[in-house]
Amino acid sequence: MIVFDSAGAGLLRKLAGAALMTWFTMLGAAQARTIDLNGGWLFHRDDSRRAAGIEQVPADGWTRVDLPHAARIEPRVPTAPWQGTVFYKKHIKLDLRPGERAILRFEGVMNVADVWLNGKHLGQHLGGYLPFAFDVTDILAGGGEGELVVRANNEDNPITGPKPLKDLDYIQHGGIYRGVSLAIKPPVHVTDAMLSDTPGGGGIFVTTPRADKRAAVVRVQAEIMNTSNSAQAVSVRHTLAWRGRQVARVEQQLQLAAGERRHVSIPLKLAQPKLWSPKAPNLYHLETRVLAAGREDLVRTRIGVRRLAFEGGKLLLNGEPLHLRGVNRHQEYPYVGYALSAAADLRDALLIKKYGFDYVRLSHYPQSPAFMAAADELGLMVLPAIPGWQFHNPDPAFARQVIRTCADMIRRDRNHPSVLAWECSLNESRMPDALVQALHDTVHAEYPGDQAFSAGWVPQTYDIYLQARQHRIGNKHALPNKPLIVSEYGDWEYYAMNAGFNQGAWADLKPADRSSRQALGAGEARLAQQARNVAEAHDDNVATPAFADGYWVMFDYARGYAPDLEESGAFSIERLPKFSAEFFRSQRDAADASPRWGGGPMVFIASYWQADSAPRVRVFSNAEEVELRLNGKLVGRKQGRPSPSHPRLAHPPLEFDTGGFAPGELVARAYSSGRVVAEHRVRTPGAPVRLALALDDMGVPAAKGDLVFVRARLLDAAGTTVPVSGREVAFSAGPGTEIVGSAQVATEAGIASVLVRVQGPRASLTARTGGLSGALAP
Repeated sequence: MIVFDSAGAGLLRKLAGAALMTWFTMLGAAQARTIDLNGGWLFHRDDSRRAAGIEQVPADGWTRVDLPHAARIEPRVPTAPWQGTVFYKKHIKLDLRPGERAILRFEGVMNVADVWLNGKHLGQHLGGYLPFAFDVTDILAGGGEGELVVRANNEDNPITGPKPLKDLDYIQHGGIYRGVSLAIKPPVHVTDAMLSDTPGGGGIFVTTPRADKRAAVVRVQAEIMNTSNSAQAVSVRHTLAWRGRQVARVEQQLQLAAGERRHVSIPLKLAQPKLWSPKAPNLYHLETRVLAAGREDLVRTRIGVRRLAFEGGKLLLNGEPLHLRGVNRHQEYPYVGYALSAAADLRDALLIKKYGFDYVRLSHYPQSPAFMAAADELGLMVLPAIPGWQFHNPDPAFARQVIRTCADMIRRDRNHPSVLAWECSLNESRMPDALVQALHDTVHAEYPGDQAFSAGWVPQTYDIYLQARQHRIGNKHALPNKPLIVSEYGDWEYYAMNAGFNQGAWADLKPADRSSRQALGAGEARLAQQARNVAEAHDDNVATPAFADGYWVMFDYARGYAPDLEESGAFSIERLPKFSAEFFRSQRDAADASPRWGGGPMVFIASYWQADSAPRVRVFSNAEEVELRLNGKLVGRKQGRPSPSHPRLAHPPLEFDTGGFAPGELVARAYSSGRVVAEHRVRTPGAPVRLALALDDMGVPAAKGDLVFVRARLLDAAGTTVPVSGREVAFSAGPGTEIVGSAQVATEAGIASVLVRVQGPRASLTARTGGLSGALAP
């Protein structure tokens, strides 16, 4: 047997000329490979509700689509979100060589999916947020060709939950909205984790029994399967690399009987490891190679080396105390629902990190692999959650589904260093004690050891207690003696103080101008009120023993039970910041910065400075001092330190009394150690004279099929955005660009946002409003 390093140098020295070419040809034929099946599907939406199967779909009822795909493009504010059955079909063809296995994998289909290949029913999968897989080798072995058919239904389902759409605070958008792939494996290979029957088993499972600044132990468990008809001598090799340089390597030999599958656990040792944390999200690349009978399976896994612990309710990461400022996120986009591109998920993660957050509660369901990967890259700790919201079904089949969902979520996401804990809890649902215990036990069975923590909204059993601020207010009961996260805050307690869980009979609605539910276009006073609520609530959270809190919510979103948007977001549904987003940005320490997501010293004037603006101007900053000037004249200079109104915030909002409105320019300068470290200017806007278009890709270049927002901004003669809301802007797409959803969009705070799908790094678009026009050239 020839042993070679990750670059293959040892082997290259032993082979030359024709022999080298022959070996590489053989290896190429034997290599595992993954085929992307996202392109070229045929789609039918059964609006008639008559098609029980594909046979009932009319021959002319199909349209060509690519994945990810939304069952229906919804209006910006869905008043009657689509529910029903859709069909997809695709012809597949491949050369399946003797002994190879073919594993078909779906990453997310909403909500009940039935799959057929060449007329054979492969199975039914319940639940729309997690992957499922089928071994289709026997069907494709005859010729490697066939027709793949998927029937998907996203109607209310009592087994998967949650409550019916008409009562639901979000929408379960239909379709095959994540990717589909076909993995071709040699006879001896690493299994797909979703096909393993062993708790904590299947695929690759990486843990870190030790991780500190001096040394680390990375334990890699791989489930190896021999599907051949004879015993095999197998080599399992793991190589760990840091920025392309090999830092550790181990190899183990074993014998596998025909048909045997076995979990093989091997440790790798690291000296002075690069530890993963929100401030330093260091990532290693693990390659697992399984060699047998001249064939090789290769699995790549990206990992982070870190250790979590709790002491006295405090979170320790790599032995250091860590307090997390966080936010909740729904994965929804306007128009396309859940069918986001991977780059769109990355842009969401970038916004969350840029605006001061290091933690995201993934409410209320598992979110995409692309977002999980982005969290690893950017240093966002995440709390994945199983689907659930104010719903429990006593049918035993419901409990089985919930427990299976918990297990599957951990199987999919267990190798992400960003995972803080597992919310295997039905949010705000009255769960039987037996179910709570079973979910907690499932977390620890699927992730054995001391690095898994269960989290739930009830005080018993779970390792971590999730309590919303609205549940804390007026609650006389003592907190349990365990780590605490403020799961939600800043919205419900300012919207319906005494309504409890009753979403349909609100008792004490706050006046609209005091609510946190404010649209970007609601005007300066209401945006300022939302930011006031946020600052007050976040300050109050600091008084609790919680090690993390999560504002509700990062982005505005659509919901089933109300014909409007839920607008408590720090950002609009089109991903534009409100004043509250700038408050959160100010709460990140000025020394915490990164070339990737920004940070550092900042200052922001929460005003449009026009005739109806408040004379008391609020400024957000993380600097030592802030100076405000109006038309060059000093208004005041204040230190950024805790105040009577915000006694616990390290960087409280600062207020300056201008004495009254005077048109012109406000300038805020932030000082540290006596020097200017940041500046923000706000000018009184004039009449709009120009329409400026820009592709808002956030530095993430648009790829083919990507979803990106294009902004059309109303500017005055000085280049100031004119914060007019409700002005209609008509967009037209050029070559290589498709407008998704409405092409006529109203401005919010002077900006009209249109969602486009691009076929390259540039978009081609024009826009017009009144006598103004603008263009985005390819």
